[in-house]
Amino acid sequence: MRKSILVLIVITATFISFKASAQNGDTTKYILQNDVEVAKEEAGTHNGGGKTTGFNFFAEAKNLKTAFRKRTLKPGSSIGYHLQKEDEIYYVISGNGTMQMNGKTFAVKPGDAILTRPGSSHGIAPNADNDLVIMIVYEKK
Repeated sequence: MRKSILVLIVITATFISFKASAQNGDTTKYILQNDVEVAKEEAGTHNGGGKTTGFNFFAEAKNLKTAFRKRTLKPGSSIGYHLQKEDEIYYVISGNGTMQMNGKTFAVKPGDAILTRPGSSHGIAPNADNDLVIMIVYEKK
């Protein structure tokens, strides 16, 4: 019990120190963001329509070559079927859905990671009874 409390104190002190550094303008070594800071209600991208919540982490970071995004797709929404121009990874955090990839359709579930390569076409949608929460990572051009 004492060891757990000590670990919690150390973690808390470290977090407070990091937060103070960030508030003093020292964000060159790290950036900490939370969902609530970046959440934005949007239609499904690539003409997917419906209601989604997009989370564009580190959008203002200078010289960051990687896009790191989360998207919550509500029933009836999707990321529309589109041609891929760079490597892109989709990772399913929660919910179930279907993905179209080069004319084929398959189910996706939590824990699935899908790599889409340049020249492929794909789209993704939640099942009608749940939200589909995904992470999306790709290199910015």
